[in-house]
Amino acid sequence: MTLTSETHRTIEAVFRIESPRLIAGLAHIVRDVGVAEELAQDALVAALEQWPTAGIPDRPGAWLMGTAKHRAIDLLRRRQRLYEKQQALGRALEVEQDLARPEIEAVLDDVDADEQAIQDDLLRLVFVACHPVLQPTARVALTLRLLGGLTTDEIARAYLVPVPTIAQRIVRAKRTLAEAHVAFEVPRGPELASRLADVLDVIYLIFNEGYAATAGEDWTRPALCEDALRLGRMLAQLSPTEPEVHGLVALMELQASRLRARLGPNGEPVLLLDQDRGRWDQLLIRRGLAALDRADALGGANGPYALQAAIAACHARARTAEQTDWPRIAGLYATLAEQTHSPVIELNRAVAVAMAFGPAAGLEVVEPLRNEPAMQGYHLLPAVRGDLLAKLGRYAEAAGEFEQAARLTRNLREQRLLQARAEAARDAGRRTRDG
Repeated sequence: MTLTSETHRTIEAVFRIESPRLIAGLAHIVRDVGVAEELAQDALVAALEQWPTAGIPDRPGAWLMGTAKHRAIDLLRRRQRLYEKQQALGRALEVEQDLARPEIEAVLDDVDADEQAIQDDLLRLVFVACHPVLQPTARVALTLRLLGGLTTDEIARAYLVPVPTIAQRIVRAKRTLAEAHVAFEVPRGPELASRLADVLDVIYLIFNEGYAATAGEDWTRPALCEDALRLGRMLAQLSPTEPEVHGLVALMELQASRLRARLGPNGEPVLLLDQDRGRWDQLLIRRGLAALDRADALGGANGPYALQAAIAACHARARTAEQTDWPRIAGLYATLAEQTHSPVIELNRAVAVAMAFGPAAGLEVVEPLRNEPAMQGYHLLPAVRGDLLAKLGRYAEAAGEFEQAARLTRNLREQRLLQARAEAARDAGRRTRDG
């Protein structure tokens, strides 16, 4: 590898780390995330041009920020001159001008922002990227782009979506924010709680896609989990007194601790009860339990994410699958189901009830869910029902449920697992008949 290519790799790594701070600071100046991202990219181009010969500066992040801010100020000065010319032309033609005046003096006072100001800008950028004016898929793509530092290609690969589709989502999202004149600020009062919930949902959507990929050949995509964890940890630093933020971080840390154990030697899925718990990441477990303690200390023990983290903690504390406190897990799911009224949560409760009190009790919880409109087409409903039927010795029914689940999932690894379970149920049924 040549020195230049090594420098380019270093520049790209630095930019990926620093880009959220760059874009946040620039968006505060120009009040447009699209323009802010373009200015940040301009700074990257300048680094690629200058650093290979001049050397990497001692403070590369500060260099990028300074370069980008100078370009932002030049842009605003050009806008100021254009504004003044248009105003003068309007007076000469006796035409009323309704133009926004660039607040360049205020911006110049704000250029040398301290660390707290940068942190505030990052928090504003989080809320802008997850603004409810955007569609959920656009929020995810824009958040990964602006705050995760991912390229359009990387986002497209992660979600198995064509690159042009992701590019269009990002472009439309930035245009929508500009046209809606979305304020670059953190919401206040009652709006904060609902907007924070949107932010947390976006981060957890990203994590979930990494933890259990919706489609494709890979059962997990750890890089997406890492991106979501980085965003969650950042948000916890920016909002240290929000219990649900710590609840979400706890949940992601604890679930991420199992990632290595979720795959077999050939990338095949390994279900929770079959996992080698010696492969669980103890550092992530300790971090997750500490984050859960912080959520509890802030009075957030019954928040939706904190409750799910408490469930994950029950698994993390059990040295073996047999030691899992299933009655407590079932109780936590019951509390969560009362809060969310989610049929998916109720399905998870059915699994816990079955483990705690037997498969017949679990099946009793599952049966009403078959009539839920939201569960039609959800592959885990027949998968869970098949598991419970197999445990009850109703093998033919179980095989049919596993086959239905295999047809519904778009993940090829999961599809093969479910097909194998269907075949195993049929074999068990034949042995029972023959015996």
